[in-house]
Amino acid sequence: MFNLREKKTKAMNKSTTQEIKERFDNDVERFSNLETGQVATIDATISLELITEASKRIVPNATSILDVGCGAGNYTLMMLSKLPNLNCTLVDLSLPMLNRAFERVSAVTNGKVKVKQGDIRETALEENSFDVILAGAVLHHLRDDQDWETTFVKLFKLLKPGGCLMISDLITQDTQLLNEYTWQRYGEYLEGIGGAEYRQKVLDYIEKEDSPRSMNYQLDLMKKVGFSKVEILHKNMCFGAFGGIK
Repeated sequence: MFNLREKKTKAMNKSTTQEIKERFDNDVERFSNLETGQVATIDATISLELITEASKRIVPNATSILDVGCGAGNYTLMMLSKLPNLNCTLVDLSLPMLNRAFERVSAVTNGKVKVKQGDIRETALEENSFDVILAGAVLHHLRDDQDWETTFVKLFKLLKPGGCLMISDLITQDTQLLNEYTWQRYGEYLEGIGGAEYRQKVLDYIEKEDSPRSMNYQLDLMKKVGFSKVEILHKNMCFGAFGGIK
């Protein structure tokens, strides 16, 4: 499905940032419920638990969190259930998503809650100011190698020393034969949920909107931009949970 040997994504065939924003503007209710909103994401609840628990253990005295592509706030809410009263910065393209996230997060923390509408690649944030950065189902929207590296450099700079970046996302395989097998398995999973039409709908949407990279690619990139340690927490077919420590 995804040819990993192509160094540059054909951007003209992919959704624009505006198109992605508009889709999420109209999908707030679904993404407000982790159990029913992410059925196409294998092990969504497991990965959410793992990256937040890992963050808690890596930075037990954390005071600040950045949620990149926060959606309706599920990742921050789980983080707050483990480390209460964090100062939270929520970034998302979609204003309706941000409004829902702000409402939900503000109700459970005494810390400051800031929202910033925009693309993380362009959003102005202070360097060395976050203990934890969570990126849930968002980085697969990045495009070419330069885009990926620039974004990882920025996220690294935003972290305080000793802080962590934890990712839960759609991923690919580095070996094309295994990549094809993994996506075949994923297609079978989707068909089991909603039939052949649902399978095709999800796969067509991924082809149009997403540009996932492998876990190895992202872990290597973390090392390249300066992370002192990288860790794999979970992997199931074309979804994984992993991260790095500054």
